[in-house]
Amino acid sequence: MEALDLLEAWVAGKGLLAREADYVARTPQRQQLRFSRSGNPALEQRYRTHWVSSALSARERDRLVEKASRAPELVVVIPLKDEWICHRCGGGGGWLVMENPGPACLRCVGLDELEYLPAGDALLTRRARSKSERQAVVVRFSRARKRYERQGLLVEQQALAKARRELDRPEEDA
Repeated sequence: MEALDLLEAWVAGKGLLAREADYVARTPQRQQLRFSRSGNPALEQRYRTHWVSSALSARERDRLVEKASRAPELVVVIPLKDEWICHRCGGGGGWLVMENPGPACLRCVGLDELEYLPAGDALLTRRARSKSERQAVVVRFSRARKRYERQGLLVEQQALAKARRELDRPEEDA
């Protein structure tokens, strides 16, 4: 609390403007994240406040807050080993989504009807992503590089089909 008080005192002296941002979980349910155990609304609001320069235009300030409030991408993991068990249904194998209690299968989190679009075609990926209301990034851990690397994207089938049709259609010269 003392740190927040000091920050707000410093901000007041700098003439910065307060903007509230939303923080949501990286899960399909997109629940609101909490900063405190108590969930006190006044305290939660203080933590969600972002401070922006008054020298920026209103449009730039709104863009910064929108970017900070943007929900993180859903992440689907291609496991290195197939011996994992879904904490919801007890099934296993295939791809998974990590949740607090443990891994969950795509069927249990409602992503099983999405179609896999492998990495490699940036134009198709951008178009399919823009047309799909639901999408998830597919990653796999690289032991050599010791990090998760993108393998592709899960998108809605009709969005992928529509994006492919648009790319197959010859461009008309205007």
